Amino acid sequence: MKPIKESQIEIKKSKFIGLYYEVNSIDEVKIILEELKKEHKKARHMPYAYKIGNTAKKTDDKEPTNTAGLPIYNIIERKNLNNCLIVVIRYFGGIKLGAGGLLRAYSETANNVTKDL
Repeated sequence: MKPIKESQIEIKKSKFIGLYYEVNSIDEVKIILEELKKEHKKARHMPYAYKIGNTAKKTDDKEPTNTAGLPIYNIIERKNLNNCLIVVIRYFGGIKLGAGGLLRAYSETANNVTKDL
């Protein structure tokens, strides 16, 4: 499944790739995530958030608590998006960004990938 929109930023040699999908079921979300894990085997983290009707989920995917999934989910809420999945794929560049840096990076990537929607 192809994303509707894609956006990429680089911060201190770490690459953040934001992907936006329109989804109608949790099964669709699972299929997309499985495909992405195969496609991006070398990615260090793949946090995401989705909202389908009244169902929502977010995950930090081994990043420090609330530094990845929450900022992505906050963008979904702030922009009143629904039936969507936002995944941010991180390729670690060797330099730790710290909690604040991660929060800003994931938030900026999710914001960029949802511009003009």
